[in-house]
Amino acid sequence: MGSEFRRKKVVHLFQTFFDKDKSNFIEKKDFELFAQDAVKHRGWQPGDAKYKETEDAMMKIWDSLQKHADKDNDGQVSLEEWVAMWDEFAKNPSSPLEWQSLYCKFIFDIEDASGDGVIDADEFSSVFESFGKNKKNAAEAFEKMAKGKSTINWDEFQELWKEFFISDDPNAPGNFVFGSICSITHCKFSSVSS
Repeated sequence: MGSEFRRKKVVHLFQTFFDKDKSNFIEKKDFELFAQDAVKHRGWQPGDAKYKETEDAMMKIWDSLQKHADKDNDGQVSLEEWVAMWDEFAKNPSSPLEWQSLYCKFIFDIEDASGDGVIDADEFSSVFESFGKNKKNAAEAFEKMAKGKSTINWDEFQELWKEFFISDDPNAPGNFVFGSICSITHCKFSSVSS
């Protein structure tokens, strides 16, 4: 098993972003809910090409995740299966599973609202705000992740994404790819709680 800090990060990700219906499992329904949130954030309507593209992408990601992580084939990914999958990733981060690569690209594309190939602080924080997170905390997390730069491109994002899952350093910039990790590290951003 990986370090306690890495475990806390992947558990946080499971509970905060993936288990949308709070069933203690990741299921197809969670990806359907995520797709609904994503299209709502971007203002896409049923019938829009991007709406259908988002739904299709989420189902492809779910199918691949289930294929690789659902070891007991019960149609759900348990927390234990989730943690084990990311422990395997940390051993060989240069060979991600198909769903991991697809999801990384999907998140980048959702955050790159302008479609200019880079994410800026406003795009990043707006996505997190649309999912009920504190926008100011997200903007400050972006600053830590971007290391003082105003934007992050696709190549940089992929490296930061990888760092989230493999780093044991609480100060590593990649730790902020999913926003604030204050619930893990007990950090404080300004006077706003996470």
